[in-house]
Amino acid sequence: MAKPIPEVAFIGAGGTIASIGKDPFDVLDYGNNDKRLHADDIVAVLPALDDLARVRPVRFKNIESTDVGSGDWRDLVLLCTKVAGDDPKPAGIIIGHGTATLEETAYCLSLTLKLTIPVVVVGSQRPLNGLSSDAQANLVNAIRVAVAPASRGRGVLVVLNDEIHAAREVTKRSTFRLHAFQSPDFGILGQVDGDAVVYYRKPERLHTADSEFSVADIENMPRVDIAYSYAGSDGTAINAFADAGAMGIVLAGFAPGMGTPAEVAALEDAIAKGVMALQSSRAGSGRALDSARHRAIGIIAADNLTPQKARILLGLALARTTDRNEIQRIFATY
Repeated sequence: MAKPIPEVAFIGAGGTIASIGKDPFDVLDYGNNDKRLHADDIVAVLPALDDLARVRPVRFKNIESTDVGSGDWRDLVLLCTKVAGDDPKPAGIIIGHGTATLEETAYCLSLTLKLTIPVVVVGSQRPLNGLSSDAQANLVNAIRVAVAPASRGRGVLVVLNDEIHAAREVTKRSTFRLHAFQSPDFGILGQVDGDAVVYYRKPERLHTADSEFSVADIENMPRVDIAYSYAGSDGTAINAFADAGAMGIVLAGFAPGMGTPAEVAALEDAIAKGVMALQSSRAGSGRALDSARHRAIGIIAADNLTPQKARILLGLALARTTDRNEIQRIFATY
């Protein structure tokens, strides 16, 4: 008896994986061609996908990922929730996304989606028609991960270059290389080798169905900005963000997690004005120092989250509470 073919939904959100360069050699500045395919167009040019699953294309916003913001995340969460309830119910959901903000979208979804079926965010480093493009292989692997029973319960997943990453941990660490996406502290969750989807661990922090966060009733997340430490920084950026109405400021500080004296003073002034201050590290790996001096001032440590992901969690937290102790709990939990 033939094994039933699962159904998956493929939501197209633009990006490199949907892009068409002017010719096969246009693998770097293809965005200038300004041509991106919708989900149904991508599925139509890849008929071999039918051998893996019944792929149901769903159109979203066909945009560059540099144009993605919190409103798009809210719309994507609502769309995923709707698609998951369709009849027939999909075995999983795949989201094609540009790589520039892919890790941020994946983390926001991991914090706010209440689904138990696998949700896989996939992108590519080269356009769909580019020479040696990774777009087709990545999409095939994403489908295999989405229908694998072992993918359930691991939160939102990111699949590129034959590797499966946790949304919380993955980050883009190279501009053009195919192995750009890495999980620096703890490594990948698993691998895709041909038709074999193999896992080795699960994320420990809360996510998806176990998360307390929702974007359903948030039109726009509270403003949270990121200031970047460098030798001689005088805190001007922090002061400007506070004056612009930021509810929270993340300092991407020197490793292991500290700013210049002027930046710390600026954060102290911002805190006095009611701004929530968060200390992260620009190193991209390791926990930010939770120093006694910072605690005395009211600066919260961001654990091992990158500045861009700490910004998302702080924004979601500030939509619920401005209590410093509660926000500290949240950063120790997610």
